[in-house]
Amino acid sequence: MGILHRRKNKKYDYQPRYYKNEDGGRPFEIKGKFDEHRKTLQKTKGIKGKFQAAADDYSSGMDVAVKNRILIIIAVLVLLFLWFIDFDFSIFRF
Repeated sequence: MGILHRRKNKKYDYQPRYYKNEDGGRPFEIKGKFDEHRKTLQKTKGIKGKFQAAADDYSSGMDVAVKNRILIIIAVLVLLFLWFIDFDFSIFRF
């Protein structure tokens, strides 16, 4: 081993001897319960594809009550932020 050569990292690739998987996958691969139903976990290229997949996943399984609740929460948080930075609310009065 010379001074100018770096040591290579060892790779750990354990294969169990007697394990037979039905689908041929790795025995220690951990998957989530709802991974096959979500679009955001699939590989998408670019930031535009990621945002489109997130928007599709957001809007696909939501009913009107959930959307209204999210809009109310966002509105309250925006108003709290404006109050925190001492925004002049008198412009909204007629």
